[in-house]
Amino acid sequence: MNDNRGVMLSTDLSSPHSIPYFLWDEPMTVAEFCHRLRSASTSEQTRLLAKLLREARDTDVWQFVSPAEVWQQWPALAPHIGRRRGFWEFLLSHWQREGLLGE
Repeated sequence: MNDNRGVMLSTDLSSPHSIPYFLWDEPMTVAEFCHRLRSASTSEQTRLLAKLLREARDTDVWQFVSPAEVWQQWPALAPHIGRRRGFWEFLLSHWQREGLLGE
């Protein structure tokens, strides 16, 4: 079992040394999260991106990924979003209809 007592979570996502609040169950720094989001295996990238969409405030998501990237990966992400899936489906489909996500 992972004992994360004493880990200082942060809403300061601009510091590479901060541990983001949305990684409460898997503490890692912003820098490590960004690195893993870009360089891990496809399945790990999908898992981390789904966690971001599930746990982070929607406005904070865009500090790590673009709306177009989320849209491109949506088929793989959707089954892992949980209770936030409806929100993201609404937002992304609206943006897509408005031509804001590119092709």
